[in-house]
Amino acid sequence: MARKKTSNRTERKPKDAGKKVRKKVCVFCKEHVDWVDYKDVSLLRRFMSDRAKIRARRVTGNCAQHQRDVAIAIKTARELALLPYATRVTSSRGGGGRGRRDRDDRGDRGDRGDRPPRDEAPRAPTDEHEAEETAAPAVEEEEVA
Repeated sequence: MARKKTSNRTERKPKDAGKKVRKKVCVFCKEHVDWVDYKDVSLLRRFMSDRAKIRARRVTGNCAQHQRDVAIAIKTARELALLPYATRVTSSRGGGGRGRRDRDDRGDRGDRGDRPPRDEAPRAPTDEHEAEETAAPAVEEEEVA
C-alpha cells in the first residue's frame, strides 16, 4: 500500500519566475580587439574589484579567450607596478571580529622602570644616594711585600 504524499509546505516557485536574463557580451569581441594591452590601465581596472582581485567571467561577461588575455595583462601590469596586487580597504563598520580588541585600545604601557629601553645603554646614576646603592662594592687589594 503506497502512502499518500502530504506536506504542510507550500510549493516553491522557480528562481527565475519568468525573468529573462540577458547574457553579457564580451567587450573585446564586440569591438574586434586583437590583443589586450597591459599598458591600458584604465581598461584593466574595469576587470578588477575594489580590492584589486581579477573579476570572474560571469561578472565581466568576457569570453574564455579574452578573459585569459585580461588575466595575463593584469598580471603583467602588476609586475611592472602599473596596477596594485592588493589595496588596503578601510572598513566603516566597527568591530574587530570574534571579540578581539584593536591594538589601539590597549593604551600606553608607560615607563617600564625595571630596565632601560633596548636601543639605549644603561643610564648612569644621577644623585649620590642612588650611586651608592647601584655601585658594586669596592674590593681593596692588600699589598704583598
